[in-house]
Amino acid sequence: MRRLIPTLIAALVLGGMLPGVVGARTPSSEHDRILAYWTPERIANAKPKDYVMTASGKLVPYARPGGGGGSGSSTGSSWTQNGAIETRSGRVLFHQGTGDWICSASVVNDGGTNDGYSIVVTAGHCAYDGTDGWASNWMYFPDFDDAPTYSCGSTVYGCWTAEALVISNGFYPGGFGNNTVTSDWAFAVVGPGGKSNSQLDALGSYALKTSGNTVGSSAWAFGYPAAGKYHGKDLVYCNGATVADPYGAATWGLACDMTGGSSGGPWLVGNFTASQIVSGSGSVGSVNSYGYSGLRYMFGPRFNANTQTTFNAANGLTPDANGTDHYVDGNHVN
Repeated sequence: MRRLIPTLIAALVLGGMLPGVVGARTPSSEHDRILAYWTPERIANAKPKDYVMTASGKLVPYARPGGGGGSGSSTGSSWTQNGAIETRSGRVLFHQGTGDWICSASVVNDGGTNDGYSIVVTAGHCAYDGTDGWASNWMYFPDFDDAPTYSCGSTVYGCWTAEALVISNGFYPGGFGNNTVTSDWAFAVVGPGGKSNSQLDALGSYALKTSGNTVGSSAWAFGYPAAGKYHGKDLVYCNGATVADPYGAATWGLACDMTGGSSGGPWLVGNFTASQIVSGSGSVGSVNSYGYSGLRYMFGPRFNANTQTTFNAANGLTPDANGTDHYVDGNHVN
């Protein structure tokens, strides 16, 4: 999560495919390289990527991410009911600049299961930074809650690696800031992986909700916060009615005390019960993005037509095998 102040504070064992899954490709050498990158030492040193936006608009490292509690239906409760949300969301590791970092993410429906790729949505700043550039060694662990370890072979399903990262034109080239919080989303294109050399979306996925996301709508926010009272090993949720950003940004907020590490976790927008969430209801209309010092709320971008444009660009990609491709909507930038 990005934190902004008083004006804006700002994870393998390969085998056969899962039953019924066809078309999975052989993991690339880049996939294997990324797995090898994540040594126990690097994993131990990975931390939530959090910043403060100063009054002058300068981003500086925020070594001890904050995050208060708040009022509302739920502010940072442990999700104990298992179900679809656990398999469709997870933890992310990535390298950026001079550090290794953690975020949260979820899988979205790409309209097909036999193309060899799946799409993961997260926060824009979990893929690109205006100062530190593009993320690399980007790796996703679904259902981290049931086996919270960064050893791919010891998790429930294993891990998947990004072959392409796609951000919005509204988030580039500056990255996270006052004028770009409304575009803080990114899509990772992942090839086959996990313990079964399968497509990630065989585990399930959410539809993307890019219209009707109005302030006042009910939402459920999920993530793996890792700062403050949290330790990054538990799926946490908040739910309630959304509110407007108090400083005028065209985003929305939710009473929530999730902290750094929850960035990119999905918001399932709609008035659902917990049992409906367990059974797979919901579509992703936002992600955890930022908070304000002293204000016990989480804020995120309201997914819209521009989000759909970024998703369409990601969903139309056929990544090459030479490292992770980077795109700004449909424009290849490396």
